[in-house]
Amino acid sequence: MSMFCYQCQEAAKNTGCTIKGVCGKNDDVAGLQDVLMYVLKGLSIYTTTARKSGKENQKINKFIVDSLFATITNGNFDRDVFIRKIQEGLEMRNKLRLELEKEGITPDEPLHESATWQAFSPGEFEKKAKTVGVLSTENEDIRSLRELIIYGVKGMAAYTEHAWNLGHEDPALYSFMQEALVATTRDDLTIDELVTLVMETGRHGVTAMALLDKANTSAYGNPEITKVNIGTGSNPGILISGHDLKDMQELLEQTEHAGVDIYTHSEMLPANYYPAFKKYKHFAGNYGNSWWKQKEELETFNGPVLFTTNCIVPPASKSTYSDRAYTTGAAGFSGFKHIPDREKGGKKDFSAIIEHAKKCKPPVEIEKGEIVGGFAHAQVFELADKVVDAVKSGAIKKFFVMAGCDGRMKNREYYTEFAEKLPEDTVILTAGCAKYRYNKLPLGDIGGIPRVLDAGQCNDSYSLAVVAMKLKEIFELNDINELPIAYNIAWYEQKAVIVLLALLSLGVKNIRLGPTLPAFLSPNVAKVLVDHFGIGGITNPDEDIKMFLN
Repeated sequence: MSMFCYQCQEAAKNTGCTIKGVCGKNDDVAGLQDVLMYVLKGLSIYTTTARKSGKENQKINKFIVDSLFATITNGNFDRDVFIRKIQEGLEMRNKLRLELEKEGITPDEPLHESATWQAFSPGEFEKKAKTVGVLSTENEDIRSLRELIIYGVKGMAAYTEHAWNLGHEDPALYSFMQEALVATTRDDLTIDELVTLVMETGRHGVTAMALLDKANTSAYGNPEITKVNIGTGSNPGILISGHDLKDMQELLEQTEHAGVDIYTHSEMLPANYYPAFKKYKHFAGNYGNSWWKQKEELETFNGPVLFTTNCIVPPASKSTYSDRAYTTGAAGFSGFKHIPDREKGGKKDFSAIIEHAKKCKPPVEIEKGEIVGGFAHAQVFELADKVVDAVKSGAIKKFFVMAGCDGRMKNREYYTEFAEKLPEDTVILTAGCAKYRYNKLPLGDIGGIPRVLDAGQCNDSYSLAVVAMKLKEIFELNDINELPIAYNIAWYEQKAVIVLLALLSLGVKNIRLGPTLPAFLSPNVAKVLVDHFGIGGITNPDEDIKMFLN
């Protein structure tokens, strides 16, 4: 094998990618990501030691979060970025180690090799990649639990990064992420101890999502019911993709009088729901669909596209949009122009992409109409009386949480068919790009309540949990699982993993996960999830609807 990666749902043959990632990641980049994770573990051994002595290093905390985020599926494909990060991580580790040694401070545990390994050249990194990947843990159950923790931590890092960009932090998240990385180096931890750490990962995932929710709503207001235009105007445009709302804000500010319209794409769609962004007359709406359709849709958009986070699909060799593609933050792709991070207290400079847009033709209209969203927890609470009355009267028999991710595989058509076949007295609660499988279907409403309530991005799955907990309180129930809510969640990458673990930590049971169960779950670990939490896979829409309704 030239590589091994099974962190996403599209792992080859639901086993693992061994030659090239289905995501488009080559074996070189896959190996460098493995080495970066190895370096982060060694660095974390010293940060956790320093923290016990009252020493906190914000620069290292931020570096670890950024690096974790860069390894998320479809996030960064740039070899040079990972080489620089590995070198920087090693330098940080060595400097911190020397500082601690001068004060006579040493780690409590025996040093893992990642704490002492020395190398600074790409050639040495490539050699190391062959011995530090996923399969370096021989016991498949230990390996499965370690990777489940790591993937949860990667998702947590993404949400922590977005909150940090808006000036919100929780030191406990930095501490936990680093302690979790260290735990994956320890051979003395038992399966039971690792299972406990998995649940602790979920609890911190709730904290991270709550932090980001506070950051977003403090900065931009609570999402509100919004009709989003999916057609186009006559001005040239910039298409903004990914998840980072701070980038959205600064791009809107810098284009306000430029004669350029701004369109959201894929997971950036929920930006349309925030009151603070609605004042911009050049904020034109949403263009296109889910991330995996970007090869076709970026061609017809004509203007430049800005990838603020993951959800990049490597362009075809004959692509006409490669020279119109820009990345920023943790996102990266060799050949795409990269917009540097903002200096502390400053703003990113989007002048290059703005000037580029002015020279482009307006986007080609690929559809017309509107879609409705903005049903985050504050908005749903405003409708609480109406919702409760509908439940009590029997007008709404059941809610279906269909949050999560979309993907390119044909078996994801299941979710469209599932939504179409649901009885008319049911309501779909959604967040994340999974909604693109059904958010344009004519599913109607129940007494003015739309049958698809879109809370927002994948991190806004937190809103769905808050709504569930509020309904539990309203109906005076003892257990969240007594609510008329079923969970049929689609997953793709590591942010969905932390959402799943967060739901489990809140006590939610009997979640159905698809279109396939994660390849990184060993049979024994999968059995633990089934036995303790009722996790299960999907079959077909008719059988699954029957199962849920019974």
